[in-house]
Order: sequence, then C-alpha cells, then structure tokens
Amino acid sequence: MLQVNNITFGYSKKKIVLNNFNFKLNEGEHLCLMGESGCGKSTLLKAIYGLIDLNEGTIFWKENQILGPKHHLVPGMDFFKYVAQDFDLMPYISVSENIKKFLSRFYPEESEKRTQELLEVIEMKAFENTKVKNLSGGQQQRVAIARALAKEPELLLLDEPFGQIDNFKKNSLRRRLFAYLKEKNIACIVATHDKNDALSFADQLIVIRNHKILVNNTPKEIYNTPKEKYVAALFDDVNEITINNKKYLFYPHQLKIVEESKLKALVLNSYFKGSFWLIEAEFEKQIIFIKHPLFLEKETEINLDFLKIEIT
Repeated sequence: MLQVNNITFGYSKKKIVLNNFNFKLNEGEHLCLMGESGCGKSTLLKAIYGLIDLNEGTIFWKENQILGPKHHLVPGMDFFKYVAQDFDLMPYISVSENIKKFLSRFYPEESEKRTQELLEVIEMKAFENTKVKNLSGGQQQRVAIARALAKEPELLLLDEPFGQIDNFKKNSLRRRLFAYLKEKNIACIVATHDKNDALSFADQLIVIRNHKILVNNTPKEIYNTPKEKYVAALFDDVNEITINNKKYLFYPHQLKIVEESKLKALVLNSYFKGSFWLIEAEFEKQIIFIKHPLFLEKETEINLDFLKIEIT
C-alpha cells in the first residue's frame, strides 16, 4: 500500500538527510524506524506525510502519489495522520474537545462514542474535561495520539510517541494502542529509540545509519542476527569479542558463567538490574558484560561459556 521508491532529500546539496530510501509497507502493517539521533527518522516521516519536497524519487499510497508543499496549498495527506514531537494541541479547551475537533458535529452521539473509545485507548478517561494546558507533557502526548486516531486514518505516523510518558504508563499504553491499530487495520510507522516499540509490536524494522537504510527485515531476524555492532547496540549492551582473530557479537545473556572452562575473565563491577546482575569483566584485555543471577565481588576470577559458538 505504501511504496517509497528511491527517495533522496537534503536541505542543501551538502546536507543530504535521506539517501536513496526504498521500501514498502502493506495494509495494516506496523513499521519501526530505529537509528541514532539525526539519522533521518523524523525527516522520513515528514516526507511520507507530504511536508517536504523530495529531491529524487517518489512515494505512493495505493494509486495516490504523495506530493509536497509545492503541489498543495495545505501540506499533508487527508488519509494519513502525523503526530510530531510538538503536539499542536488546542491548550484552552478540554481533552475530549481536542479529540472531537476532527469529528462531525452533525452526529453528536457517534462523536461522543468515538471520543470515549479513544479516551479508553490512551487511558485518559479521568481527564476528559481537563484543559490541555493543565496536563503534563506525557498526558498531552497521549491526547495528540487520540486526536490523530479520531477519523481512523489509513496510516498513522508517530515520532517518538512514548518519549514523554512515564514507564509505568508506557507499557500498558503501548499494548492498548498497537492492539487497537491492529483491530482497526490501521498501518503505522513509528520513529523511536525504544527497542520495545520494535521487538514487541513491529512487523517490519528499518535501521538507519548515516542517512541510509542499513537493514530492513523483521525485528526477530535483525535482533537474532545483527549485521554489525551498531545494530545490536540498539537493543541491548553488546559485546564485540575477538576470538582466534575473528570478531563475534554477543548480547549479555549469550555469555554464561560456568564452573569450569578454559576461558577466564576477571570481574570489574556488578550492576543491579532488578531480576539479574550485569557483570562487567575483563576477558583477554577486552571489556565484556554478562547477565548473571548473582552479585559477584570485584577481582573474582570467572569461567566463561559463549553460548553461540564452540571455542576449541
């Protein structure tokens, strides 16, 4: 349904932000964009929404070409909704009134039902009559998402959608929102730094580096077989270890402390992570991190097993 065909965009000839991007997104699918700050995630969302004019390439939604401000008096596509990092809400009216702004006044009962449904999705029912100016940043972010969903867009574009939301709210909100989008068959593209947005809820993941697509695959495939350290580091601490002149990538849970082994390491620090300890150790003059159930004292010698490979 969405076709991004070899698009390139730069604010100048020397400052290329999107370099030959090419991918597809099917109806109802969820795509996650990950990469370091400034890599082009937000600019890509703006390009898809029609807020910028491309230097090269085309973007299509079904048979409709997405064109930028040069071709539209009011930029942006009616069948998309874009939630940027500045929420553009109306501060002096209530939460429910912000959501109803895009709903028909000729059908008040349907508008009210839809508003109540979305208040449940964003877990803001208790604040429906509160003026937006009196809300926290995280609460305003949730209202912006609900307002974008009011008319059930075909594609929802979210830029760091949970960035200002407290952790204890974030997990349940994320589950509610993405379940709702799947139920309504609304496609979604999320630009994020949070691995949980990608691993648990995305059908497709694109990793961007230096303004190019580095990898495009399922989250499971990318996580299990990272192309390079940059990719693996988006998900967890990562160990890049040289063994017999060959480099390997290990997540901390892929290293195990055992009773006997030829592979020795020395504990440097133990970091409490709640359900486990992250052990920092030195192995053959390399700093490594190991997920372990117990605290270990500094200077303790440990024996290692690398779960992904067999060391001879």
